[in-house]
Amino acid sequence: MKTTDRRNFLAQSGAVLTAATLGSACSSESSEKKVQAPYINFNDTFRWKMVTTWPPNFPILGEGCNLFAQWVNEMSGGRMEITVYGGGELVPALEVFDAVSSGAVEVGHGAGYYWAGKIPAAQFFATVPFGMNAQQMNAWLVGGGGTELWQETYHDYNLIPYPGGNTGMQMGGWFNKEIRSIEDIQGLKMRIPGIGGKVFNQAGGTSVLVAGGEIYTNLERGVIDATEWIGPFHDYQMGFHQVAQYYYYPGWHEPGTALELSVNKEKYEALPTDLQVIIAAAAERLNHWSLCRSEAMNSEYAIKLAEEEGVEFRRFPDDVLATFRKYSQEVVADLTSQDSLAKRANEAYAKFQKQMAQYTPYNEQIYHSDFGTIA
Repeated sequence: MKTTDRRNFLAQSGAVLTAATLGSACSSESSEKKVQAPYINFNDTFRWKMVTTWPPNFPILGEGCNLFAQWVNEMSGGRMEITVYGGGELVPALEVFDAVSSGAVEVGHGAGYYWAGKIPAAQFFATVPFGMNAQQMNAWLVGGGGTELWQETYHDYNLIPYPGGNTGMQMGGWFNKEIRSIEDIQGLKMRIPGIGGKVFNQAGGTSVLVAGGEIYTNLERGVIDATEWIGPFHDYQMGFHQVAQYYYYPGWHEPGTALELSVNKEKYEALPTDLQVIIAAAAERLNHWSLCRSEAMNSEYAIKLAEEEGVEFRRFPDDVLATFRKYSQEVVADLTSQDSLAKRANEAYAKFQKQMAQYTPYNEQIYHSDFGTIA
């Protein structure tokens, strides 16, 4: 390449990269006509409230929200302060969506399947049974157009959603009854949300939606017979190994659960441009930090549960997983036949999952099957 051509190429590439960076930072705006943000006045300060579905200061999930607020404050030079409230401190845990949508508070953090009754399509931006893992979800949301569809889905609710973390592959849950076959699911009451809960119902159990802070007591008192939560780290912190005997895997119902950080659209658009970009950047940092922290702590606490607490990790029997998979397909088909937004979300999700499935045999799959363990 000639020197002149090379200089032109680098100049053009720099322009493209600059435009791409700015475009990524402002990705919260939907395809509709953009609203011009107010002129930046560095003397203006903004004080926002953030509500979450997690118990106050809950490890990683609540902790990540606190870090998000800290990062926004630091990047804005103190011009923006966000006060974080755990579930129940300002609004009930499962009313986060409504609180942010109405403008009662400016920011919320949770998972899309918590508001499935209000907006069924939201579940596809959290997790789908036997669906994509965390890496694939991030690929879809961040690089494959998922977030744009997510923003469009939430548009009428006055919300701008961002990927706000991922729990990674979850565990199948804690049971007070040994599961030898699908027959052992009959009549069980289990805390399990979203599409996974509907599948559990189809299999003969009863799903119960309980906020995180109430699970231990309900399991201890026999109000529920089983619960899923997240993974070894959080499950240890919740003390489930003290009140349930059997710990099952894999987390068929939540193979890579994406968390969401949602911002009230009107409040967001009233911010100066630089603060809008800061919120997007802090959300991206939270998304990355949350998954990395979850993976690190889950691997550590899986060993701790097994070696120090004597917990036996049990794999669900093949017939149980096969039945759950069959019902998962039926539940998704029924859901998407009744809701046009859910249909669009599922089509996009399934298309990307198929794309990833065709690619993984050449990289992740072969690596983990042949080289993924230390000799």
